[in-house]
Amino acid sequence: MKHVGKLMLAALVVAQLSGCATLERVKPWERGTLAKKEMALNSAGLDNALDDHIYFSKEGSSGGRSFAGGGCGCN
Repeated sequence: MKHVGKLMLAALVVAQLSGCATLERVKPWERGTLAKKEMALNSAGLDNALDDHIYFSKEGSSGGRSFAGGGCGCN
């Protein structure tokens, strides 16, 4: 019975991986559409916009949300 479970699990993994193999690459003329703010993968757009505004007003620069540390150079 354990052998059947392992076989089913292996078949499920292979089926899921084969679904990813057929994905198309993004064409150069489609990248502009995907770069729009509406296409971003975030769960709280308003919170992120407010965080960006606070960061910009404190640091004098925009972007860079993924970097740690502050403007004091103490990271």
